[in-house]
Amino acid sequence: MTKKPRSRTRIGVVLLSGAAAALALAGALRLGDPSNTQPARAPSVRDTEGVLVPDYPPGRPPASKPAAASPEPILEAATPQELENVYDVVIRGGRVINPETGLDRTGWNVAIEGGTVALVTDQEVKGRKSIDARGLVVAPGFIDNLSYDPNPLGVWNKIADGVTSNIAMHGGTSSPEKWYSYYARNRTPVHFGASFFYTQSRNQFAISRYDPATPVQSELLVEQAEKALNEGALGISFSLEYVPGIGPSEILPLMRLAHEYNVPVYFHARYSDMEEPGTNIEAIQELIDYAEQTGAAVHVDHINSTGGTFSMKQSLAMLEGARKKGLDLTACTYPYDYWGTYLNSARFDEGWQQRFRIGYHDLQIAGTDERLTEPTFKVYRKQGKLAVAYAIPEQDIVDSLSSPFVMIGSDAILEPGHNNHPRASGTFARTIGLYSRDHAVIPLIDAIGKMTLMPAQRLEKQAPALRRKGRLAKGMDADIVIFDYGKISDRSTVEKPDLPSEGIRYVLIGGRIALDDKGLHKNVRVGQPIRSEFVRYGGVKGFLTLQRGAESVSVPTADYRGADYVDADVLKALGRALDWDSKSRALKLGAASGRFPALSKLAEAAKPENNELMLERGYRLEWEAGSAPLLSVGDRHYVAVEELKKLGVTLARSEEGWTASVPEQ
Repeated sequence: MTKKPRSRTRIGVVLLSGAAAALALAGALRLGDPSNTQPARAPSVRDTEGVLVPDYPPGRPPASKPAAASPEPILEAATPQELENVYDVVIRGGRVINPETGLDRTGWNVAIEGGTVALVTDQEVKGRKSIDARGLVVAPGFIDNLSYDPNPLGVWNKIADGVTSNIAMHGGTSSPEKWYSYYARNRTPVHFGASFFYTQSRNQFAISRYDPATPVQSELLVEQAEKALNEGALGISFSLEYVPGIGPSEILPLMRLAHEYNVPVYFHARYSDMEEPGTNIEAIQELIDYAEQTGAAVHVDHINSTGGTFSMKQSLAMLEGARKKGLDLTACTYPYDYWGTYLNSARFDEGWQQRFRIGYHDLQIAGTDERLTEPTFKVYRKQGKLAVAYAIPEQDIVDSLSSPFVMIGSDAILEPGHNNHPRASGTFARTIGLYSRDHAVIPLIDAIGKMTLMPAQRLEKQAPALRRKGRLAKGMDADIVIFDYGKISDRSTVEKPDLPSEGIRYVLIGGRIALDDKGLHKNVRVGQPIRSEFVRYGGVKGFLTLQRGAESVSVPTADYRGADYVDADVLKALGRALDWDSKSRALKLGAASGRFPALSKLAEAAKPENNELMLERGYRLEWEAGSAPLLSVGDRHYVAVEELKKLGVTLARSEEGWTASVPEQ
């Protein structure tokens, strides 16, 4: 098929104009506002290898403002028995950081039993093996949620960069059953997971990247995506800039499927610049529109190089405005001011110099020191060589890192031949060493949160394994990185993308030491699959009997992962109204009205159909003194029966089920 020139067609996108743009910017994160409590960054210059270095006089620390004070974390005291136990491994005396609780304490100990964190405490504990972490930071293992397949070379550079979970959400697979089986058989050392990669599945039809799929093809692709989700795929991924023929007719059915299954959709957005036709603003608006039309969660891949370059503040403001309306939107970034891709991709279609504001000399072949010329560009484009492009403003990196909904993702893994961007080996160490320590862009605990807690939370709603990762607390998986905050830094360069990071002293995966002062332990291969797991309604398992004086009614309960749930409509028996707030995604329980419906009416609620998905969408039941998580079954909200106690309901349990006494009128 004859290759078509790159199309910059608008895809049903509404541009922000005049007042609309002003309103969007007014709702921005105020990243440049001098009242912002984020520390100021030191100025910087580029050294000969294209790496940013601090530009303040030797011996003078970077200027900074104190970070806003965090609330004191809630700490669970160790029991006498726990302090007497002898654990497999004890990490002693480190600066222990848990971004979920705000814990950041020096001189603490972490005890590990099996593959689990058994104790985090400032008390002395016993261990069969000890790790001296005095002067070092102890944090959850880093989660790279924007990586690719965990090939047997690149995984070791990931571990050397502190990564314990490698998740291929940029790319992935069209056949998760085969994909997961393959990496399990190969005893992959890091934990691993993947998205349903739409481009790979679409390629089976040999569709040009500039052409749309037919309705019949789209229908088949939706069926394949649903099969993939049921085989464990963590979400759906699109690469719109690389396959510009993909339009709304293909995207919206997959978005609706993602919402039905409660998984996120990862987008490499359609545009990467601010040159008409087709700009970052249109690209971001397109993704917001899809989220608004379908209710699906959206993640913007590497916003620093796609969707935000030259427009970062405005792009972030648009996403923030949509989030305030209740849409589930996040993004990721990587800490480099140059991107990389293959020269034969659509990104280098005609007009790339104007779009990216660069010339031939701003391109460098990965793994070499060769800068390009017009003749060599033509040669290497035919060969499909990978090149880096020095095309990202440094301020865009700072602004993206400062955003509270932007996490870290590398967008790379080292492959045989070392034909890679240095982010394959240095993303995580560079984030901490350059942007937290040297430039003071974000506090250390925030940097760690962006590499651990935030990627876990982005994917954990349907992936239970991630609820035990990204945190450093009792009961969590013992995936841990221990590093020297004064020395951690990336060493990889464009010329040598395989150089491992330094300053990372230990990496534990599943409680096993994969990296220490002796180097990588390549016999430690304990990586586990991270996959979506869906629970479906299996019929009535029991009843909750509501009693009010002589009146009573039995309402069916549903079993979800061993707990009993009941339709939230039973709360009307308390004489309280229920109102859904779409912005906060919360079911609001009103004050007692004094009006109590007949209990018999509560038995009329529609029952779920067998095999209907039971999903944790992050919705909550909220009242004046507390809250409780909600379960979604179809369009109904369910609450755990045990949670009714928080509302003053007296519960009793027997072999026949639950009994609840509700107030009389």
